[in-house]
Amino acid sequence: MSGMIADELWVERGGSTDPDGAPLLVLLHGMGHTAQVWRGLVELLDGRRWLAVDLPGHGRSPWTGRYSFDAVAAAVAAAMDPVLPAGRTVLAVGHSMGGVIALALAALRPEVRGVLGFGIKVAWTAEELAAMGARAAKPPKVFGTPDEARAAFIRFAGLDGVVSPDSALARSGIAETGSGYRLAADPRTMAVGAPDMPPLLAAARANATVVLARGEHDHMVSDEALRAVDAGAVVVPGVGHNFHVTHPLALRKLADTVGGVG
Repeated sequence: MSGMIADELWVERGGSTDPDGAPLLVLLHGMGHTAQVWRGLVELLDGRRWLAVDLPGHGRSPWTGRYSFDAVAAAVAAAMDPVLPAGRTVLAVGHSMGGVIALALAALRPEVRGVLGFGIKVAWTAEELAAMGARAAKPPKVFGTPDEARAAFIRFAGLDGVVSPDSALARSGIAETGSGYRLAADPRTMAVGAPDMPPLLAAARANATVVLARGEHDHMVSDEALRAVDAGAVVVPGVGHNFHVTHPLALRKLADTVGGVG
């Protein structure tokens, strides 16, 4: 099931079973991506209930023009409300920027009792932040054909050679304009800045069990950087930054360790 609810965020949800009172799985994608990145994972959930959103400024959700981790987490919390029965708990699983949102969500909502954040870039240089700010200030590039726009989306999402330009994921990542096609993501999302990990982690852990992880070949975050903020961080062998797409079973197994999907 999919559609627009709660401040017009695009929401997808599925599953019909809740064994042993297991928490609702809330899936939060990374920058530039859409809820479609979770398709491989949800096919492994054996009917367990899940909810995924296109974050504000992404995919089929509206652009707000200004973005912060707390504001995006609040929008996700509002999207949860119509589908979260009283007393139900949540396991938030977030990739990259979505992992930061998952931490902020746990600090905001006591129903979030577990967080799995993977692929979070925790160390940023001034040059990297300046480059992201410069990209955020540019107007969206318009492409003449949907094929060109889908190819650009795949490059931006870091999914070259992984996702077909004809896939549902590639189609969800572009939008038609009056003069052509553009990426669906608002460039201004790239101005969100670097997460302040120590207070984010402390606030999330006041309510929830938190597991941070990276793929062994993740170029966005090193072992050293991640373990500087979390000495117990997990390294998943043989996978890269987008292993929720390339190796969804590895993510399913990792989520089991947080107590959410088994």
